[in-house]
Amino acid sequence: MAGGVVMNTAGGKPYPGKLTLYVVFTCVVASTGGLIFGYDIGISGGVTSMDPFLLKFFPEVYWKKQEASKSNQYCRYDNQLLQAFTSSLYLAALIASFFASTVTRVLGRRWSMFAGGFAFLVGAGLNGAAQNIAMLIVGRTLLGVGIGFANQSVPLYMSEMAPARLRGMLGTGFNLMITTGILTAELINYGTNKIKGGHGWRFSLGLAAVPAAVITFGSLFLPDTPNSLMERGHPEASRRMLRHIRGTDDIGDEYADLVAAREVSKLVQHPWRNIVLRKYRAQLTMAVLIPFFQQLSGINVINFYAPVLFETLGFKGDASLVSSVMTGGVLVLGSLVTMLIVDRLGRRKLFLQGGAQMLVSQLAVGTLIAARFGTSGVGEMPKGYAAAVVLFICLYVAGFVWSWGALGWLVPSEIFPLEIRSAAQSINVSVNMLFTFVIAQAFLTMLCHMKFGLFYFFAGWGVVMTVFVALFLPETKNVPIEEMVLVWKGHWFWSRFVGDDDIHVQEP
Repeated sequence: MAGGVVMNTAGGKPYPGKLTLYVVFTCVVASTGGLIFGYDIGISGGVTSMDPFLLKFFPEVYWKKQEASKSNQYCRYDNQLLQAFTSSLYLAALIASFFASTVTRVLGRRWSMFAGGFAFLVGAGLNGAAQNIAMLIVGRTLLGVGIGFANQSVPLYMSEMAPARLRGMLGTGFNLMITTGILTAELINYGTNKIKGGHGWRFSLGLAAVPAAVITFGSLFLPDTPNSLMERGHPEASRRMLRHIRGTDDIGDEYADLVAAREVSKLVQHPWRNIVLRKYRAQLTMAVLIPFFQQLSGINVINFYAPVLFETLGFKGDASLVSSVMTGGVLVLGSLVTMLIVDRLGRRKLFLQGGAQMLVSQLAVGTLIAARFGTSGVGEMPKGYAAAVVLFICLYVAGFVWSWGALGWLVPSEIFPLEIRSAAQSINVSVNMLFTFVIAQAFLTMLCHMKFGLFYFFAGWGVVMTVFVALFLPETKNVPIEEMVLVWKGHWFWSRFVGDDDIHVQEP
């Protein structure tokens, strides 16, 4: 027996059961792991636009900013140390995700969430009390460890707890929490920026402890998923949990698939080695390319540096923070829309529509900036142009959030068979963090040198990623996780990698 477990149906048979309040509760608590990720994304861009923060830790940037009206707007924030402050977190998250894979597989998903929340909690305390750049970077590193663990375990947990027919709605709750964290952080930045005495940035950074405490202590009350219990050799506990979360005694089919998946999993002693096998080629490709494309969409240019970017584009003072709050609001609204429609429209339609919307918006923003600043970077942004820039950035953000934003986390979490699931999710998170790090470290320098062409650069990647989805990503809605191999077997391209011996068909 090898490869995966499927029923002898055309597209995956829904298991009996209903959406129980218990599942809703566990998914809501688990999804708060997205809050710590989103809060940090939103908070870092805000504090790096605050003068007291810059003057204390990055004085070179502060003085360059004071002269910006007479110089190149594109280069006003170009500073490697400032970029290192933002990007160091994601390098730490990349490394932590590999350790998180072992914790998630051996101890269960909830203990990985606990470890992530606790590390983030300590890091938030260090950042809020930071006295020098070294203390700031150490705190950021611990935040990265927390995000590496949480992003590895939370999407898996939610996909395994949710009924197949509602996996999209519940799974995108993680993205809703990310966007809620971003919006919350931007609102806090707007408020703390008005605090007299120049200590507002300490409140912004220190308040990251609140979402960290929620996931840290909330994880202690979460149960293990049936899949994790089965994987760790507790079949009866898995049966009881499955009966509890489905709200029915009719769990025979789903439980049988979990048992069969466990038998396959026991044959895989080295998931990191097995994931490169031919039969897992589709899953490995998606684990690498989906997070790769998600970061090259350019969204983290908006998320990390929204206030910085808006100031660069001519918005003054609080206007840059207000504009970033607007984009944060669009992220949250778009996430809610995704939750309502993802299980009806499916993943592919949202990917394709969102990709087209992002492409048009990026081209429009690049053209508007080119018209005002050209290649010299010297110029002003009239109110009409500024409003148009904000409009197209909001349209871009909306397109992202209901395509690559939500689905970039959902789809990888639902396509991996049990025997390679923890390793594959670690690859997914690691690639995501690697290119998040690259973009965070390079963006301000890229903006300085590529100027408005940077937006055309991201638009070009938008074309590539949309074509990739159209050709190589099959629809996965309503397909139980342990039956997902049938999707690859029926695909025009990936079917050549999945042999008949790689599919176990359970007779009804």
